[in-house]
Amino acid sequence: MEGDISLDLPSKLAPRSARTPAEAARRRGEFAEAVLAGLTRKPRSIPSRFFYDACGSELFEEITRLEEYYLTRTETALLEAYGREIAELVGPGRVLVEFGSGSSRKTSLLLSALMPVPAYIPIDISADFLTEAAEWLSDRHDGLTIVPLLADFNTTRTLPPITSGKPILGFFSGSTIGNLTHDEAHAFLANAASLLGKDSAFLIGVDLKKPVSILEPAYDDAQGITAAFNLNLLARINRELEGTFDLANFAHDAVWNARAGRMEMYLVSLVKQTVCVLGREFSLAKDERIHTENSHKYSVSEFQVLAARSGWRPVKAWTDADDLFSLHLLRA
Repeated sequence: MEGDISLDLPSKLAPRSARTPAEAARRRGEFAEAVLAGLTRKPRSIPSRFFYDACGSELFEEITRLEEYYLTRTETALLEAYGREIAELVGPGRVLVEFGSGSSRKTSLLLSALMPVPAYIPIDISADFLTEAAEWLSDRHDGLTIVPLLADFNTTRTLPPITSGKPILGFFSGSTIGNLTHDEAHAFLANAASLLGKDSAFLIGVDLKKPVSILEPAYDDAQGITAAFNLNLLARINRELEGTFDLANFAHDAVWNARAGRMEMYLVSLVKQTVCVLGREFSLAKDERIHTENSHKYSVSEFQVLAARSGWRPVKAWTDADDLFSLHLLRA
């Protein structure tokens, strides 16, 4: 796809300078376009992918360590428990392609189970995040060939030449697929089937449906870390897009939408106010909400139906004892 950048340098690692001024300007332009469009529409919304600037990424790492946030530790435990079985089912010699760099610890667990791996290709829109993940994994897996791909994993159409003629295992962790609507998830899975190719396999982490008493604290923790993570989106607009948001005038809100089967996050205006972004004014009413994230939850059977409709054959699903989280192995 035009705009995708393979960072396959001699060291196999992408330096921070790989994000050129032109690339940085393009990313800022995408952010500005999304924010202005999202604040113009009613109801207002800003895509969740813009949470992850440097500050947002650090806050999310804090979230993953919270007692309330079961997702990361449960998925990690599943990989620890079933990594060997997953490796046996997918077979040897597969290039590992990860959609979104994700948690390097989870990737390391999978790599250890699969080794030897011809190459590891992380796909992400953040050059800095790709670099950090590649450096961390390179230190822990001696001799591993890492070929970072700077791209949007939702729309990537080509992989680096190193994958030519080799079987591929895709990896999509953290239940990031839950951030997509059902139509978007279908499109992503269908594109991944085309990208990874014939005889490929795909391992996906999917959050399960569960009581609201577990879900809501995971998205609105007692320490307020998730609130800070959500509010940082406004702080990022202030930093990068000449925004005038007063964060004290907004509150974090997380609610379960039973009809849609998802958690939803919002930023709620506490007062009637006017804010500016790149010189454009937006008037917000008291209690008006800006939608910032969806996190869809699935039963095992619901996700398998979605995968099958998108060109994948479900092979096996693993869940924890408390039925909090699932890992799905699919084949093209």
